[in-house]
Order: sequence, then C-alpha cells, then structure tokens
Amino acid sequence: MAKITLKGNPINTSGHLPSKGSKAPDFKLVKSDLGNLSLSELKGKKLILNIFPSLDTSVCATSVRKFNQLAAGKTNTVVLAISKDLPFAHSRFCTTEGITNVVSISGFRDTAFGKSYGIDIVDGLLAGLYARSIVAVDEKGIVIYTQLVPEIVEEPDYDAALAAL
Repeated sequence: MAKITLKGNPINTSGHLPSKGSKAPDFKLVKSDLGNLSLSELKGKKLILNIFPSLDTSVCATSVRKFNQLAAGKTNTVVLAISKDLPFAHSRFCTTEGITNVVSISGFRDTAFGKSYGIDIVDGLLAGLYARSIVAVDEKGIVIYTQLVPEIVEEPDYDAALAAL
C-alpha cells in the first residue's frame, strides 16, 4: 500500500504504481461512446495516463483541461483521462469544456485496472475511487514515468510527465 493524504488526512491505496522500466499493465476501460479501449490498442503511441478521483472536483477538472492544452500539437501522443466517473459524465465534461486533445475513459466496469496500477483508494472519504496519479508509457508499452500525487487535492507535475515522453 502507498500512503497519500486528503487535505492532510492519511489514506491508503491498494498498492503501488508500476515501476519505471516495467511493462504497463493492459486494461479495458470504457470510452464516452460506451465502447471499450484497451492499452494494447494504443501500442506504438506515447501515452500519458492522467488518473484521478472524479471530474466533479476542481483539481481533477483542471488536470484534464491542462493536459488538453499541453497535448495539443504533440505528435504520436495520446493523453487518457481516467476516473470511475460514468462515461456520460466524461462526455458531458469534455463537450462542455471543449476537450479535444484528451481521450476520456471510465473504469466503472473494470476493477482490475485500479488493482494492477495500485491506485484504488482503500479507505477514507474517497474509498473506491482512484488516487491522483500519472503514468507515462512509451511506444513499446514500457512505463517511463510515474507520479502518485502525495496530497490528493494538489495537481500533478504536468511538465515532468510530458518531458518524460
């Protein structure tokens, strides 16, 4: 288990992020159109997995907006916005916010994703949601950068994640 905080209160995750240099665990998450998207479908692309608790919080929404701006013009790069929000909420948010450079996907059907990435919050007020984290994956599916944000109400290090690519 990894220890993080929510407004200074300690909480735990189900494990640890995949280690740098390891193969990124595959997943099958749900797109806004209710179709599935797996990691293996994105092979050959550089990836940023922007993982967060919910689009309905200001920091999570900000992270999607910011990655949307920063990803514009990046070649061969896909940014995935991943939470357990329903696909309808992802679609509504992206439409309302004009998000076009991020693929938003939901883990509401796939309990394996949170476990294999070690980011399920297991206690505290946000138990059952994902911990705010970033995983960068190269074109071969290898993890090249990770960040488990230690305080869930803080933003991730966008620059470090993109620099890793």
